[in-house]
Amino acid sequence: MVQQLDLDRAFAALADETRRGILVRLGDGPATISELAEPAGMTLTGIRKHVDVLVDAGLVATEKVGRVRQCRLGTERLDDAMAWITYYQRLWERRLDGLEAYFTLRKGTES
Repeated sequence: MVQQLDLDRAFAALADETRRGILVRLGDGPATISELAEPAGMTLTGIRKHVDVLVDAGLVATEKVGRVRQCRLGTERLDDAMAWITYYQRLWERRLDGLEAYFTLRKGTES
């Protein structure tokens, strides 16, 4: 299973609306820090801090290209987070299915 610290970083990064917006934008393709800052109405320094959190969480990768920093999605951590969510989704579905079966059986015996 995935390291807990990695998941903690990923979910903490995803907890912020601005960082989720950055990930949505990068879903359309790579972008520079300037391109990410413009629609967010933030300074380059402000958006860079958000990108750094995403990089630390493994959700974004950056590369220096000439004078600009190019950002792109780093899907590995999103895959890890999705695997964790899917595991617990299935667990709860099984529990709820069992509860439904119990009540259906109980209702049938009361009739």
